[in-house]
Amino acid sequence: MGSDRETKTHGPFTAIFERGEDGWWVATCPEVPGAITQGQTIEEARENLKDAVELMLEVMREDAERELEGKEGVIREILEV
Repeated sequence: MGSDRETKTHGPFTAIFERGEDGWWVATCPEVPGAITQGQTIEEARENLKDAVELMLEVMREDAERELEGKEGVIREILEV
């Protein structure tokens, strides 16, 4: 994806493309709530959706880590799927 972020994502994920009223393509990923974007072409919408999925997963990970701060009796490990 050309990103230098540490977040690693693995798919496959489902991409849904719908033509908007303005002629742009709206793209969503049902497995990642909040991952929604658009593009003038499906190709542009697809690339934007890849970025949106990666960013949403990164935000969700950061939120989860913040919730764990200061908690005792918690084990944190990397889970590869």
